[in-house]
Amino acid sequence: MRARPARAAVALGVAVVIASAVGFVPALAPEPADAATAPGLTMVGATTYDVQPDVGRVAVTVQLAVTNQLKDTVTKRFFFRVGYITVLPGVSNLRITGGGAQPAVSVSSATDTYTNLKIDLGANLAGGKSTTLTLDFDVKDPGGAPDRAVRISRSLVSFAAWAFATPGTPGATVDVRFPEGYSVTVGRGPLDGPVPDGTGHEHWTSGVLATPLSFVADISADRPADYDQTERTVTMAAGSATVQLQAWPDDSAWRDRVGRLVERALPVLEREIGVPWPVDGPLAVHEALVRSTGGYAGLFAPADRRIEIAYSASDGTVLHELAHAWFNGGMVADRWAAEAFTSYYAEVAAKELGIEPVAPELPETPSPAAIPLNAWGPSGSEKPDTEAWAYAASLALARAIAERAGAEHMRAVWSKARAGIGAYQPDPASTEQASGPPDWRGLLDLLESETGGDFGDLWRAWVARPDDLAILADRAATRGYYLRSAALAGDWRLPPATRLAMRAWRFDVARELLLATDAVLAQRKALETAAAAAGATLPGTLKATFEGTAGLATAAAEAQAEQATLEAITQAEAARPTESGVGEQLIISVGLLFADPGRSLGAAQVAFTAGDLEGAYATAQAAQTTWAKAAEVGRARIVSTVLLLLAMVLLAGIVRGRGRARPEPTVSPEPRVSPEPPESPA
Repeated sequence: MRARPARAAVALGVAVVIASAVGFVPALAPEPADAATAPGLTMVGATTYDVQPDVGRVAVTVQLAVTNQLKDTVTKRFFFRVGYITVLPGVSNLRITGGGAQPAVSVSSATDTYTNLKIDLGANLAGGKSTTLTLDFDVKDPGGAPDRAVRISRSLVSFAAWAFATPGTPGATVDVRFPEGYSVTVGRGPLDGPVPDGTGHEHWTSGVLATPLSFVADISADRPADYDQTERTVTMAAGSATVQLQAWPDDSAWRDRVGRLVERALPVLEREIGVPWPVDGPLAVHEALVRSTGGYAGLFAPADRRIEIAYSASDGTVLHELAHAWFNGGMVADRWAAEAFTSYYAEVAAKELGIEPVAPELPETPSPAAIPLNAWGPSGSEKPDTEAWAYAASLALARAIAERAGAEHMRAVWSKARAGIGAYQPDPASTEQASGPPDWRGLLDLLESETGGDFGDLWRAWVARPDDLAILADRAATRGYYLRSAALAGDWRLPPATRLAMRAWRFDVARELLLATDAVLAQRKALETAAAAAGATLPGTLKATFEGTAGLATAAAEAQAEQATLEAITQAEAARPTESGVGEQLIISVGLLFADPGRSLGAAQVAFTAGDLEGAYATAQAAQTTWAKAAEVGRARIVSTVLLLLAMVLLAGIVRGRGRARPEPTVSPEPRVSPEPPESPA
């Protein structure tokens, strides 16, 4: 925002030259306004500033009460004829009347900051006498630079109002008169108002001033009007941007200047930031008298898709506000981050476009206005010197971050921030949404995740409040644990609850989860060893459970179940008979008759790989039991078989013995009698 002219001792005060003599007035140079001695000639003014926007001027009337404070003596008479007074720069149409004579006024000297007037009282003013003069002049809009001190039009009024008196003389007053319908802002002053006067005007008044020479009121006012709107379409890398320029009807210069700058700047900002044009729909760029901007003559309202840019805004300030289309509550959550990178990318674009950037610089020595950037409140909540320091500090921090990260990494960070992607992602091919735009914590996480670098020192130096330092230290330690666990996990994703705790900076929760994570990963390593020993392939169940939302307790239980199943398979394999004797082999073969535990063991391995732990465990135990009892069963079967054979031999012998002891009797054959033929039918 442009600076208001300060009222310096000579330039802003009333300088009155005292000419004390008998019968003549010597030509003297203006006495400094902060003269230590009280003047013999005093002036005190009741000043009215009549704002006349329709004719582009402020008509100023000063009722000057002029008094000769000296007293005649018996031998001397004192009178004054000439005095000097300092008024605003660039005044015109000087007139003076009153005093019962013919006073005159002329310019004694003029600079860019004040005008010295020579006042001829028109007659000698005797000791102890007073007179009243009426000084009139005009303050006109000189045209030229948009940030000029005086702007007077139907849409906008901007000027400074001074009080007039000789040094040390109280009693001056200031009255500012505006047509109704203006929204008036008074800086410094103060002035009270508005008070309507019944003639279509409103007044702002100072009251009686004890120290008139210290009084300066900065007047800014605008009036609602139908804006002159034009639309421009800017070709971007990813589509186009539609910008509606809403200018005051009497300020086509602002419309044309800002419009040309919009067309040149938006493609550069898009390329440097690395995020496509983020505004959905037309963006209104609105000429305004911006109040309470905290350092920049502009405001961005993302919900309304509107940027307000002051009539006096420089090209660098316009770039700053355009960059806010990217850096706002949708890209970053904290004010300092939005302002830091808005200023940074406006500076980058300004250098490319050959424009003087708006780049506030930090003082060389530590400033008493310095605050941690996390303590920077909303616009208008800080003292002006603190606000100015925070703008400069945030830009310095953004430069340091960008230099350390590099342009490509910064573009990647902003792309993720805009897409709502936080740090601690499962893997490069997957994304998890963050809970919102990154704040100071999420931005630090994104930067370090994207670059692999360390930015904690910058956060401790610029961002963190005293209470934030402990959690930054806690983060550093816990992040080390996280990276170690991620390395142990290898191609496995860490559980989502762990990543969520890290993103939320719940490091107490994260550490507990990481301990449980490491325990499951240790179980996995033991399982890999056990599976290799068992000739089995680990199922995907543990990995899916570990990476899923079931929880680490469920994953640990799954690992224990898999370990138990592998032990059953290993024990079954260990039970496989290894005897080399022919007799023993025969016995075992007999014991395994009609059974195939090797096949059962293979089925158990297949079931294990498929994740059927219950089936694999039961099958492995059955195979183990069959092998373990094969010799016993074989011996039993052989014995049973031998006994059965013996029994059969004995039985056969008994049967044969009985046959020899009981010979069959001899039976005489009976004669066979043929049956009689049937009778023939009758």
